[in-house]
Amino acid sequence: MLLPLLRSHPLLLHRAARLSSPRTRLLLRRDALPLARSPPIRMAASSGSGASSPAPAPPAAVVHKSKIKFCPACGSPTKLAIPDGDEKMRAVCSSCGRVHYENPKMVVGCLVEHDNKVLLCRRKIEPAYGLWTLPAGYLEVGESAAEGASRETLEEACADVEIVSPFAQLDIPLIGQ
Repeated sequence: MLLPLLRSHPLLLHRAARLSSPRTRLLLRRDALPLARSPPIRMAASSGSGASSPAPAPPAAVVHKSKIKFCPACGSPTKLAIPDGDEKMRAVCSSCGRVHYENPKMVVGCLVEHDNKVLLCRRKIEPAYGLWTLPAGYLEVGESAAEGASRETLEEACADVEIVSPFAQLDIPLIGQ
């Protein structure tokens, strides 16, 4: 759950977005944590002492099984194959030969602080119905990450925010996000 994570990692709480309108309606938890007033976490490739640290091990290969079972163009079944000039398995139509690509979904959101509290939303749909989460959702075509995060925060929490700085980038290839 989010709150135990935040309680156990107070450095995760720094100002990533702030409200840009005082008339904004907020859905703030009464028991939300006060923000830690520490500098943002910085990630660096080296320790700065000139000595290089060993490179991290490469992530384990994700075995991808296509969810595209039928060709959207002609309706015939697809098969997994490596198309000419490609190096990855793709869903290829067994009839018309069209290659179907599956791209990850970009999820964006905001960590909003107001009056030393963190803005959380209670989920009203599955998955995770009833759990508390940060306002977030899928990026729309033609939006920047900041625009999408602001839009999702407005849609889900009626909060008009100004993006101050990026907070985190999380890669979750297992679920295509």
